[in-house]
Parts: sequence; structure tokens; C-alpha cells
Amino acid sequence: MSKTILIADDEPSIVVSLEYLLEHGGYEVRVARDGEEALAAVEKFHPDLVLLDVMLPRMNGFEVCQKVRESPDLSGTRIVMLTAKGRDVEISKGLALGADAYVTKPFSTRELMATISKLLEGK
Repeated sequence: MSKTILIADDEPSIVVSLEYLLEHGGYEVRVARDGEEALAAVEKFHPDLVLLDVMLPRMNGFEVCQKVRESPDLSGTRIVMLTAKGRDVEISKGLALGADAYVTKPFSTRELMATISKLLEGK
């Protein structure tokens, strides 16, 4: 059974390229375009991994990450913050809130796929 990845990003060009990349990598992909939609999708579908942008409408990625980590039912969900917010303080905040990895945009697709593969290997 293929692993499911939720893309939580409001930038259409990023979503389209990530969908293509992940589907060709053998993953099942779901998309959320704002923070509230992302949190609802995580609770409903229990994806194996979430690619989570920080700058999302309605609820930012840090808040989504924190809410996912507060739920025992979602403890196995891996979270990769995928964002243009790359200052040390933002990276530290994302990791402190429970993100498993923090990737800044623009990103290398090879490195992103390696990060995803590494996080999902043991799952």
C-alpha cells in the first residue's frame, strides 16, 4: 500500500509541481489550500506525512503543526515544514513545535524526496 502525503500549500504552482513529483514517486497525494483545511484533512485521512507551508490562510503552518502534535491519534504523522520562512528563529520554532524536518523554498526536489523517503522508511 502506498504512503499518503498531504500537501498543505496555497501557492498553485508549488502544489502542481509537488503533486507531480510525489505521484511519480509512488505516493498517494491529497491537497489542502489553507490551514483549517489541512488540519481537517489530517484528522480525517491520517496521512503518513504532511508537507506544511508556514504562510497559510485561515491558520498558519505553525498552528497546524502544534495541533497535530497535541493529538495522540496523530502521533505517527510525519511533518515537513516546506516554506520560504528560513530564518533560524523560524526553523527553531517549527522544530520545537514538533516538525520532523524543515525545508526552505526554493528547494531541491532530490533533497526533498530524500527527506520524505527517510521519514517514511520506518513507518
